[in-house]
Amino acid sequence: MRELREQAGFTLEAAAPLLDTSMSRLSRIENGQQKADVHLVKSMLDLFDVGGVQWTELLELAREAAKPAWYRAYGLGDNSYVGFETEATQVQEYASGFVPGLLQVAEYSRVLYEASPLPRSAEDRERDLAVRMIRQERLQSDDDPLQLVAIIDAAVLRNPVGGRAVHRAQLAHLKTASEWPLVSLQVLPSGQGVHPALASGFLVLSFSHLGEPDMAYVEHALGATNLWKEPDVTLARLKFDRLRTLALAPGESRDMICRLAGEL
Repeated sequence: MRELREQAGFTLEAAAPLLDTSMSRLSRIENGQQKADVHLVKSMLDLFDVGGVQWTELLELAREAAKPAWYRAYGLGDNSYVGFETEATQVQEYASGFVPGLLQVAEYSRVLYEASPLPRSAEDRERDLAVRMIRQERLQSDDDPLQLVAIIDAAVLRNPVGGRAVHRAQLAHLKTASEWPLVSLQVLPSGQGVHPALASGFLVLSFSHLGEPDMAYVEHALGATNLWKEPDVTLARLKFDRLRTLALAPGESRDMICRLAGEL
């Protein structure tokens, strides 16, 4: 919408009063920080003299954006991790305790949920599991793709979460997922000594299509933390880049996963 406004020769100061809105609101809409209702979009298209196919496409996008996000049906808000991930185009994750949620088979996830000390009903756990399975669909989506760059500590691959059958199924799934175009999977081998992420796993989410800054996310034993400040996010990116140089290449990682699966 910013491009259309500028092409039409309007500044924010000139366009806002003609649209019966504030400059700050119009700026937030243009930056993807706030949704615009369909009526405002129509007014913007009229003011910026947009018609034809572009009119139809932009109105359809506005209608789609106005719909409640899918995760709200599961009791999650826009400021939840799932809300942020839904808007992201790329996830970079170092997994030190368990397989990344985006790569877990259902039984592996279920065992982790059941082992949680938090009081959760069986219904709540199944709801969380359903959310996780829906999130994974983007790794093979053409319409709403999500790129995953994952580094998994070798100890995670050797930990028989859920027993032998679940362990075998999880390794088989990792081997399959490592061949998907949107997934890059590397294994950090044992014996590295001191490395940049001994304390915990972490993620970096990127929102390139929105023009928003990256976000770092750290999940730990007592909860989780979102990090938006540039020094924190830069440090997370640097740590991740360093881990990638220490990890096995994707092909070598796949071979290791196959070898471990063959030992079961």
